[in-house]
Amino acid sequence: MSTTHRIEVDLGERSYPIVIGRGLLGGNFDIANYVQGDDCLVVSNDTVAPLYLERLRANLTGRDVASISLPDGESFKTLATMQMVLDELVRGGANRDTTIVALGGGVVGDIAGFAAACYMRGVSFIQVPTTLLAQVDSSVGGKTGVNHEQGKNLIGAFHQPRLVLIDTDTLDTLDERELRAGLAEVIKYGAICDPAFFAWLEENIQALLGKDPDALAHAIRRSCELKAEVVADDERETGRRAILNFGHTFGHAIERCQGYGEWLHGEAVAAGMLMAAELSGIDELERLRNLVAAAGLPVEPPPISPADWLAAMGMDKKIQRKKLRFVLLEKLGEAVTTSDYDEARLQRLLGSPA
Repeated sequence: MSTTHRIEVDLGERSYPIVIGRGLLGGNFDIANYVQGDDCLVVSNDTVAPLYLERLRANLTGRDVASISLPDGESFKTLATMQMVLDELVRGGANRDTTIVALGGGVVGDIAGFAAACYMRGVSFIQVPTTLLAQVDSSVGGKTGVNHEQGKNLIGAFHQPRLVLIDTDTLDTLDERELRAGLAEVIKYGAICDPAFFAWLEENIQALLGKDPDALAHAIRRSCELKAEVVADDERETGRRAILNFGHTFGHAIERCQGYGEWLHGEAVAAGMLMAAELSGIDELERLRNLVAAAGLPVEPPPISPADWLAAMGMDKKIQRKKLRFVLLEKLGEAVTTSDYDEARLQRLLGSPA
């Protein structure tokens, strides 16, 4: 049996473990111990449910398990889809001791978590992420929510899970495009706070693309360690946690302007990280560009007019006093959130005439 790793997200009474290993949905971990009451609702989607729902259900012994399968894709990350989850909870007579279990990628996790935050003013939930991006990023930290046509994740709440259970076997069925998209968030962690990890990624990117189990386990574990540390330091993103949004101001604008789902989140973040690095003016820009390219991710954004860029970024949650703020790099491995940037350089990046 492979090694199981446990990382604690230290948030006082809201602390919870991230458990990483193989075969965890097949009985190598007793997830039922984290189900608060007798009842739980598994929220999944039409892609993941046929693959893993029954395996998860068999691991919820002694519990009354209901399930709902949502349509798959970023375009369905809406209030209307979340309403489906709330309706299922009401239809099943769910009480406050019900636990919601999110089985899927980031969209499923965000919707299920937001429903858990809202239903009866808050019920427990568990994250069981099945994509690389969800495993290293969106399942950890308690950010939940849905998109609005005017901006990404504009409607949501902080609601921490009781457990994040990462069964790396689920990556066996992950398609190549989704794998590459997840690597964007992995690269992000090295770029913002761990230059040694960034160097390791440069050496091991092909192993990761080839789904080498040991390489993936290390990348997931280190990414989760870094995110857990940042979240424990700043749970509600009033300070340091904002660095986790490196590349996201540009990336979210790409997603909105292209139509949610046309560019995967990780693809948009990849191009956004390179734009942010260029705005930063760091000497190591080419190292980042080369790693992003080696991961098979976009190194240039799609054509977007300067006006559309600014309109989309105008809804960014880091804005303060109507001033755009960006996560920029002092150097690889050191990030800062600031409104002090080169305006002329930004205009060039957005395609405005000099």
